[in-house]
Amino acid sequence: MTLGVSFHEAAQREFDEATDFYAMERTSLGAAFVDAVERAVAHVHEQPESCIVLRGRVRKMRVARFPYAVLYSIVSDQIRVIAVAHDRRRPFYWSGRR
Repeated sequence: MTLGVSFHEAAQREFDEATDFYAMERTSLGAAFVDAVERAVAHVHEQPESCIVLRGRVRKMRVARFPYAVLYSIVSDQIRVIAVAHDRRRPFYWSGRR
């Protein structure tokens, strides 16, 4: 069974803001960030239970080359991305998201 993927609106905002930040530094860096996050999400989509459990049902997939992680839960027939979190941000700030 193939699970669908959806982003919490705050996770989408985090992704967009980080992309904008890297693109302002260098256009190619913004594109590289998007590619790295998309690869992380693709890995999660292919192997949703392969990543470390962070808290409760929330799992963590590191984003290659950048200090970010994709945090997600598997809910019914869906992978729900709840945060695109910077490694140095306060821990568990996203814990109220569903």
